[in-house]
Amino acid sequence: MDIHSINKQELTEIIEKNKLNPSEELLSAARSVRNKYYGNRIFVRGLIEFTNYCKNNCFYCGIRAGNKNARRYRLTEEEIMQCCDEGNRLGFNTFVLQGGEDGYFTDEKICGIVSRIKSKYPDCAVTLSIGEKTRESYKAYRDAGADRYLLRHETANNGHYKRLHPKEMLLENRKQCLYTLRELGFQVGAGFMVGSPYQTSEMLAEDLIFLRELQPHMVGIGPFIPHCDSIFADRQAGTLQLTLTMLALVRLTLPKTLLPSTTALGTIDPEGREKGFDAGANVVMPNLSPTSVRGDYALYNDKICTGDESAQCVKCLRGRIERAGYVMDMGRGDSLTI
Repeated sequence: MDIHSINKQELTEIIEKNKLNPSEELLSAARSVRNKYYGNRIFVRGLIEFTNYCKNNCFYCGIRAGNKNARRYRLTEEEIMQCCDEGNRLGFNTFVLQGGEDGYFTDEKICGIVSRIKSKYPDCAVTLSIGEKTRESYKAYRDAGADRYLLRHETANNGHYKRLHPKEMLLENRKQCLYTLRELGFQVGAGFMVGSPYQTSEMLAEDLIFLRELQPHMVGIGPFIPHCDSIFADRQAGTLQLTLTMLALVRLTLPKTLLPSTTALGTIDPEGREKGFDAGANVVMPNLSPTSVRGDYALYNDKICTGDESAQCVKCLRGRIERAGYVMDMGRGDSLTI
């Protein structure tokens, strides 16, 4: 199935056809493309959610600034290093530092943390996921040793973006940040929610077209799940079927990208992540954050934060991956996208 050059209308028709039940032809094509470039390896990253403070008020998010019910926390530099030490002991070679847009963590602090991690573990990859910054900030992070940067665009349709975010947040700026990160030499991750409020199949087709233009090294997508303290609290979650369809279409659109099977997918279905592998995904990011705060990084309701989601349960995770017919890879797992 060749979708590299088809237009928005044709993509929309494919999404509509598969949104309730992705065809085996589609899933098989995605697996075949993934296996061609990466084999049956599933790359594992250690996720460190180091702050749930955020200046933004994204309407769908549980850690938005306006949520007065959120229990806030910040990890200290020492606590972050302890997470990395634990991850290294467990065999992890990629650390993903994720947080809200928290002004407490200045560029100087972020660069200091990145430099310290790279100094202690020079062969590891450090990924940042801390939102929209200036070019100067991104360059400073890159110079400090950061290898990758994740910044989900959430939706490529401007009208849709405005219905999910406050007026001071602009899709144009989000997209420019992604292009800037790529220019600075980061391995760049974009991504979007599946089944978010007001979303249409045509909008999802626009996401694929934007990704085709950007050519990111990684694409993080997962189902929209409402949070009880957001204005979308009563909305339906995105479905497993549509998420699997979009995973497969992203894999076919970007054959060499790294494609996580997300925690959100595992939240809406007990075997969601394994089903994600069968739709072309090849990354998982178990949690290295201290157990005392894992439940507080609540972007949506009922997020799984124990058991196999825990990075400490490497044996459990390996077992699930192998039972699904795949091989767990604890290496850096760099993207093959140029």
